[in-house]
Amino acid sequence: MTSPAGAIELSMSGNVASLVLHQPDRMNALTFDMWRSLPQQIARAEANPDVRVLTVAGAGEAAFCAGADISEFGEKRTDPQAVAAYNDAIREASTALRRTRLPTLAMIRGICYGGGLGLAMCCDLRYASTDARFRIPAGRLGLGYGFRDIALLTHRVGPGAVAEILYTAAAIDADRAKELGLLHKVFRGEDFLASVNQEVAAIASNAPLTLRAVKTALLAIEDPLVNRSVAEVDDAVKVCFDSADYREGQLAFREKRKPRFRGV
Repeated sequence: MTSPAGAIELSMSGNVASLVLHQPDRMNALTFDMWRSLPQQIARAEANPDVRVLTVAGAGEAAFCAGADISEFGEKRTDPQAVAAYNDAIREASTALRRTRLPTLAMIRGICYGGGLGLAMCCDLRYASTDARFRIPAGRLGLGYGFRDIALLTHRVGPGAVAEILYTAAAIDADRAKELGLLHKVFRGEDFLASVNQEVAAIASNAPLTLRAVKTALLAIEDPLVNRSVAEVDDAVKVCFDSADYREGQLAFREKRKPRFRGV
C-alpha cells in the first residue's frame, strides 16, 4: 500500500517556531509537495513578530530526513520539464531556509541522508543525538551534486570534509560528523530533547534585534552575490544600539536580572 503524502507542520509557541518534517513511515523523506510548502511555512514563521528562533526536526525518533521521496520519482521526474520543476522546488525550499532572517537550528535524530543532510546544512546550528547517522549517497547512485550544494557544504565544513563525505558516500556517526564540522553539539538520546530545548530557549531569550543583525551579517558573508551589502549589516547594527532593548540590556546587567527584550 502506498503511504499517504507527508506534510511539513509548523507550530509557534512564544518566541520559537518549530517545523516538523512529517512522513515517519518513509523516514521523513520529502515529497514534491513538501519541498514546495517549505518556503510558505517559513514565511508564516517570519510574519509572526514574536518569533526569534526557527527549529527544524523530523517526526519521531528514527529519522530527521532521508532525503527526497524516491517513490515519487516515477511520477514527478518523468521528463526534463518535470525534473526541472522538482529541482526548482528543492532549490527554492533550501534557499528559503538558508536565507530566512530568523536564526535556525536543526534538531537531528536518527537518519539524516542526502537532501535531508542538505536541508540541515541550510540551518545556522545543527544539534544531534548520539544515534544520528549522516550520509550523502550520490556516489552510490550515480547522481551529480550541483555547484550550489557543494559550495554550501564547503562553506560550512571545508573542502577536505566535503571530499570525504562525497567521495566515500559512506554513512558516518554523530561523533565523526562533529569532528568534520557537520554538527555543533551532540547529546545523548535520552537527554536530547531537553538539552536542545534548553539551548533554543537560551537563544530565544536574547535581544531579537541583535539576533537579526548577526544573521544579516552571516548571510552577507556567506553569499555576497545576493542583494545584501555591508551597509545593510551596518544599518542592522545601528538599530540595535538605538533600541530600547539595548538600554534594557544595560539596565538588566547593572541590576543583575534577566533582561526583558521586546524587539524595539
